[in-house]
Amino acid sequence: MTEEKQTRFNEIAQKHGDPWIWGIYLALIVISIVESYSASSREVASSANIYAPVIKQCAFLGIGALMVFFLHRIDYNKSEFLVVMIPGLALATITLLIYVMFFGEVINGARRSVRILGFTLQPSELAKLSIVTLLSYILAKSQKNRDVSNKGMAAAAIAVLIYGATMIKSGMTNTFILMAISLSMMLIGGAKLKKIGIVLCVYAVLGGGAYVLKQHNKKIETAFNTETVDNEDRTQLRVGRLTAWLNRDMLVHQPITDYNQQEMFSRMAQAHGGWHGVGPGRSRECSRLPLAFSDYIYSIIIEETGLIGGIFVLILYLWLLARAAMIVRRSRRVLPSLLIIGMASMITIQALFHMAINVGVFPVSGQPLPLISMGGTSIIVMSVAFGIMLSVSRTIANYNNRNNKQEEAILPEGLDAENPTQIPPKNVWK
Repeated sequence: MTEEKQTRFNEIAQKHGDPWIWGIYLALIVISIVESYSASSREVASSANIYAPVIKQCAFLGIGALMVFFLHRIDYNKSEFLVVMIPGLALATITLLIYVMFFGEVINGARRSVRILGFTLQPSELAKLSIVTLLSYILAKSQKNRDVSNKGMAAAAIAVLIYGATMIKSGMTNTFILMAISLSMMLIGGAKLKKIGIVLCVYAVLGGGAYVLKQHNKKIETAFNTETVDNEDRTQLRVGRLTAWLNRDMLVHQPITDYNQQEMFSRMAQAHGGWHGVGPGRSRECSRLPLAFSDYIYSIIIEETGLIGGIFVLILYLWLLARAAMIVRRSRRVLPSLLIIGMASMITIQALFHMAINVGVFPVSGQPLPLISMGGTSIIVMSVAFGIMLSVSRTIANYNNRNNKQEEAILPEGLDAENPTQIPPKNVWK
């Protein structure tokens, strides 16, 4: 990068946030509009207006874009912002998760959503955002000699367990994603591998204990449920999906049924795409593949753009994580480091889960592709995550280029611990 380009890059980063993150965000929006239109055949069939699904998607993307623009102008370390994004968001999320456990609307066989003022909200998506901000606060407050104190690790583990327990009925995959996000943040926060290992063992023991307890208390569980769908033991469904996944090579010898049609049609879509795809809007399987516009949109992307397009989308998410890591290495403090790497991990991990499910690496489970799949809650949550990342990158770019200690001075008391993964910055913002 020449000196002139570097100067221009620095100016953009200081004024608007990291240009690479902006580029990835805009690229995902373009892909979302094109592919949501292509993959919405089933939605169009139930609508009087063939453009209704894509208009709805554009509306949510527009709301998300406004939130990104608003958030990227706010310094991440303002006390008012931290109060809203940490205790405020945590309280609202836990309240909604508990409500959904007993009174939420059923989607695809599980209680996942609640209607507020006519809008459908999925608290499990909100929980991913909340756990990032909450763990950022806990781990930043618990720094001790470039490590996380035992009390801090315990508090972080308890927070994750509370969120995970209230998300069980919203889908096991969401709980796994939550665990993966928390572990990545603990690692970046400076926690020793030994402590992370202990946390994993605790998770495993408590998870196994919960499974055994559930198996012996089905009657008690049934007594608290009010709808037929809750009386169904979802454990058998999960076991069935796991068994089908272990025997996935047998799909070529099986007829298409209601049980395996998602896997069958998604594989057909990917095979039809080949190397370069059939072209945008020319998908053959979008009219047959259930949830092509949400849980299986990556299969439609591969069908229309081929293996090349699928790899390009994968690289976008991986580059977002890599870019966040580059910014973290130049952050002086652990709080912004955790915020930006946590948001990037949340987006990337969810994207990898979605892709792995689509290509058969993971068992069947519903998980949207961030910013691309149709769905209001997911789009808004991911937009907020991008806004926070841009806010952090903009603030860090300004303080690093000023070459002073203003960042330390304006952080709230107790949140000014040094970043244990920092590389001493040079005089340029790279």
